[in-house]
Amino acid sequence: MSERGKIYFISDIHLGLYPEEKSLVRERLLVEWLDSIKNDASELYLLGDIFDFWHEYRHVVPRGFTRFLGKIAELADKGIRLHYFTGNHDIWVYNYLPAEVGLTLYRQHITRIINHKKFFIGHGDGIGSGDQGYKLMKWGFTNRVLQWLFARIHPNASMAFGKRWSKSSRYAKGIVADPYRGDDHENQVIFARKTLQKEHFDYFIFGHRHIPYDVHVGNSRVVNLGDWISNFTYAVWDGKELELHSIMEEKEGGIYRS
Repeated sequence: MSERGKIYFISDIHLGLYPEEKSLVRERLLVEWLDSIKNDASELYLLGDIFDFWHEYRHVVPRGFTRFLGKIAELADKGIRLHYFTGNHDIWVYNYLPAEVGLTLYRQHITRIINHKKFFIGHGDGIGSGDQGYKLMKWGFTNRVLQWLFARIHPNASMAFGKRWSKSSRYAKGIVADPYRGDDHENQVIFARKTLQKEHFDYFIFGHRHIPYDVHVGNSRVVNLGDWISNFTYAVWDGKELELHSIMEEKEGGIYRS
């Protein structure tokens, strides 16, 4: 591949997660990492929950995140293609980021063929059967009528709601994600296994679960990107291989392995 041919994948940063001072530390760390990839990246996939809460109005957007927004705008200006997937915390991203930064916005999973390998890419929430309570909540969050009604609320009130939601999050309280449940009990792995019965993919890449893993299903792999609350992990495709990395391991000279 060319010098600027690597493709990076990252998810579940949860910028703005309570407490704000810790979020700012993670934002600075993220910006440092983004700066480190700007000379060899051709594409960057942001797979959702980049913000812990985001709701934009036609003429009003959330306060903060200046360092992060400036850095991804810089990457876009350098010709790096940015792909942003809405997660369950940043469902209400609309036109601001595509218009101001120049990224491409996705609300569903996508498939891509990259260097003759087939990728299934998405946030990874609500897939497969079960979890009806969560699916009902997401239906409400994505319902156009309910979105219109929520947008009628004054921004001060909606942002206050978002901060309360962030403060009540299990992650704000220091509770980490559930450990890996096993191949037969992880929804993303089960979903991949069923999908492969109909169509082949070389890689399934997801976020949402907050634990990094790399699971083989036949000759396919299901990769979860982890998060930037506890794990600080990401994946990189160099044209031949997809690897999970941890920036914490890299600071010590190692590479994260599942």
